[in-house]
Amino acid sequence: MSIVKDFKWHKGTKVSGLMESLGSSGFQGIELKRATDCIVKMRREGAKIYLTFTSNMVTSGLRGFFAQVVSLGMANVVITTVGSIEEDIMKAMGESFFIGKYHSDDVSLHEKGTNRVGNLLIKNESYERFEAWTRNMLEKLYAKKKRYSVVELLREIGLLLVDEDSILYQCSKNNIPIFCPAITDGAFGFHLFMFQQDHPDFIVDVIQDFKGLVFSSSYDDKKGIIALGGGVSKHHAILGTLLSGGADFAVYMTTAHEHSGSLSGATTREAKSWGKIKDDADAVTVIGDVSVFFPLAMFAALDILSEEGLVK
Repeated sequence: MSIVKDFKWHKGTKVSGLMESLGSSGFQGIELKRATDCIVKMRREGAKIYLTFTSNMVTSGLRGFFAQVVSLGMANVVITTVGSIEEDIMKAMGESFFIGKYHSDDVSLHEKGTNRVGNLLIKNESYERFEAWTRNMLEKLYAKKKRYSVVELLREIGLLLVDEDSILYQCSKNNIPIFCPAITDGAFGFHLFMFQQDHPDFIVDVIQDFKGLVFSSSYDDKKGIIALGGGVSKHHAILGTLLSGGADFAVYMTTAHEHSGSLSGATTREAKSWGKIKDDADAVTVIGDVSVFFPLAMFAALDILSEEGLVK
């Protein structure tokens, strides 16, 4: 049985050193250290890593870090929601998001054409410029061909973006598929709909994407999941790995709790009952804010892996 240990700041301490200390401090610090260890094992053992996240994380400053994680070879498949696509493109276009307050006058914000995501703000003008960019982009892609899977569409978009901090750009540059199963669930979906009204033969094939997900790994592959938040992106990953025998490694990070029976709050333990994660999988659930906990866990993992020469 391990004992609780006090920890202190020391000059020059790396994030991996802090994580080592948190692993003996108690509460979520222990789970966070386990998450770091699990990510390190995924990489050491050559697992195919499925990275999933929700759009609110791309609204935040995590967007550039996700792009870096892809560029470092720490994700083989990316799955997200359509807001991530929109906001990644907006930031690549040079749009700025702003820091506000949780307790804002939301009616006043609406009257000023400002939208709130927690304590972050996005102006309507950013969506207007995004709409114009999207229409022009779709015209270019339509001229090339009339039917795309979502993965194909997003790869083509990524190739149009020249921004090292763009998730789409890094996925395209590194030939990493990015799945967005709920592609219509946002402004981008509305623009696809409007474009199709003028171009009835333009098709975005979501079923083709599911085929791509199913065949993205096999029973012989070791598979790891890093699921940040919940919803469709998380479930798409664990469903995909279920169909090829279940994940060998899994890290869930979420603010949701299991008591409601929601997928977002479902733990790695619950996933084992479905066979989505193998019975003997190295799996951990961390309860907390991903915008804080994921950088800590991944920074610590990258400290260790870079010393071992296992990241680019």
